[in-house]
Amino acid sequence: MDKGQNMALVDEAREVRERAYAPYSNFKVGAAVRGQSGAIYRGCNVENVAYPEGTCAEAGAIAAMIAAGETELIEVAVIADSPEPVPPCGGCRQKLAEFGRSHTPVLLATVSGKTLATTVGELLPGRFEVAHMAGTE
Repeated sequence: MDKGQNMALVDEAREVRERAYAPYSNFKVGAAVRGQSGAIYRGCNVENVAYPEGTCAEAGAIAAMIAAGETELIEVAVIADSPEPVPPCGGCRQKLAEFGRSHTPVLLATVSGKTLATTVGELLPGRFEVAHMAGTE
């Protein structure tokens, strides 16, 4: 993807971040994924007073993509108001690996403009894949 498309995806993540429901941590996160069709799907974190029941922004964006009928993401952007770009949590790394490829670009950003370009494979080396389940019944 070119830099313009990357920044457009960050802009989508920035916009949806403002809708995050984060009354407990006040740490709003926005994510946007581009499906294979080129369509963009967005998600924001949604907290719950029972902390483990919250939803990450990346998971929300992936769920929107799946609900629209797509199953492969080709680009990811995540943004938060933090001093440095914030990587996805471990669970979201696995979710990104489920629907992206190792070389799928991931752009992490801060609201102040710092960015870090990486890939799904760099975020989750040695990812768990369906091939690991071969021979199971």
